[in-house]
Amino acid sequence: MHYWVYLGIAIVSEVLATSALKASEGFTRPWPSLIVVVGYLVAFYCLSLTLRSLPVGVVYAIWSGLGIVLVSVIAWLLFGQKLDLPAIIGMGLIIAGVLVMNLFSRTVAH
Repeated sequence: MHYWVYLGIAIVSEVLATSALKASEGFTRPWPSLIVVVGYLVAFYCLSLTLRSLPVGVVYAIWSGLGIVLVSVIAWLLFGQKLDLPAIIGMGLIIAGVLVMNLFSRTVAH
């Protein structure tokens, strides 16, 4: 079950790194740039640990799907990105897809 913890850490690290990427202003600001590098290193390391126990297709779908939603929410909160109704519906469908995979798919090791 610890592989889910690794996947959670990978997702959070990737979301933080991606959010800091905008703040780094093309790697011209040192602290946000450091967050980007460390965040991606942690994300990919934890992702590699997750892949010891779960299929790569399932892991990548969860990682990228939740990452899209979380980055969009952070962009909305911190950077003033507007989310219109189609964007919100699309993110809802991504979350629904991740739930369907985890609750009903036989390819996810439980």
